[in-house]
Amino acid sequence: MGSIKVRNLGKAYKQYSTRWGRLAEWISPGKKSHHALKWVIEEISFDIAAGESVGIIGINGAGKSTLLKMITGTTQPTTGSVMLTGRVAALLELGMGFHPDFTGRQNAYMAGQLLGYSVEEITRLMPEIESFADIGDYIDQPARVYSSGMQVRLAFSVATAIRPDILIVDEALSVGDAYFQHKSFERIREFRKQGTTLLIVSHDKAAIQAICDRAILLNAGKLAMQGEPEAVMDYYNALLADHQKQNVTQSTRPDGKVKTESGTGEAAIEQISICDSSGNPISLIAVGQKIQIKILVLVNEDIEGLVLGCGIKDRLGQMVFGTNTFFTGQALSGAKKGERYLYTASCDANLGEGSYSVHSSLVLNQSHVEKNYHWVDGGFVFQVINTDKPHFVGYCWNEINFDIEKLEEHT
Repeated sequence: MGSIKVRNLGKAYKQYSTRWGRLAEWISPGKKSHHALKWVIEEISFDIAAGESVGIIGINGAGKSTLLKMITGTTQPTTGSVMLTGRVAALLELGMGFHPDFTGRQNAYMAGQLLGYSVEEITRLMPEIESFADIGDYIDQPARVYSSGMQVRLAFSVATAIRPDILIVDEALSVGDAYFQHKSFERIREFRKQGTTLLIVSHDKAAIQAICDRAILLNAGKLAMQGEPEAVMDYYNALLADHQKQNVTQSTRPDGKVKTESGTGEAAIEQISICDSSGNPISLIAVGQKIQIKILVLVNEDIEGLVLGCGIKDRLGQMVFGTNTFFTGQALSGAKKGERYLYTASCDANLGEGSYSVHSSLVLNQSHVEKNYHWVDGGFVFQVINTDKPHFVGYCWNEINFDIEKLEEHT
């Protein structure tokens, strides 16, 4: 079983004011410093227990890839330490150092040996590696003719040919085609069931929330937050508009989940509720029932434009459905301070049984990145039960009928 312990990890690079600074530093008496330190990672500490699955998220430049390189030992830290137990397989960059003039098969042997496999093991595993990579005759062609997706296929197949105790994956899997992404994530899920510890970097919110037990958010090289994937992802989403000097707050809902709010405050969501078709407030909804999502909005300052977004998330925080009044052609312009608006979104609750929450937002245009007045994740929680539909599984209800026709036997 594999575990990871990271303590006070930091990485800094030397920056010289002139191109002669490095030489001057080498030859100066007493080794006088001619550089400044540029820290890309500072004071990162966390533990990942055996069998746990953790996702690392953050905007580009936050230090995610540098952190993984230090954990795997391909980059030495400036400060701190990393302790790993068990066999480690890492897929950090396309090709894992594949030599462009060697064939895929030859590169598989080299990459496998770097991972600690013996030549005999690789020979025994080669049919499975070829089958999973599914690149056909290209396995015996030089790697320089491979597409990025083909490199990922082969690299992932080699790295996971034997179930590792620890699997570390950077964003390389996002390059592969949709079919291979499904196949590779299914293998990752199977490894999880068998006890592999997983550390993954991805911008794919759904993948992080579906696979990971916990998420770690990096911001400007520092650990900004760690916790349940849904709460961390909601906080990360708010940080995407951080240039607006908005407020970001998190509180605990009655169901124990985290409610995340952010925004600059020119307009605010005062209340979110769900009513039946007669306008009566409800929180227990039958599959397929007609409902009205009511959102009360207060305008605090004169604003150029006002767009309301509304969506429904499942219990893991993944969006089941969402849209906004920009896309429906109902954006408001010239809203004045003190005005109130009641938005009513009518729909059929074609959802599976379970717990859901209402997401809502107030923005200037089609997204919150330009101007985020108020953003609420987990604003209203409700339950869906099945009272009169045939049994089904999944998050979506759809009326379905089977036509069964007996065919004549051919003699």
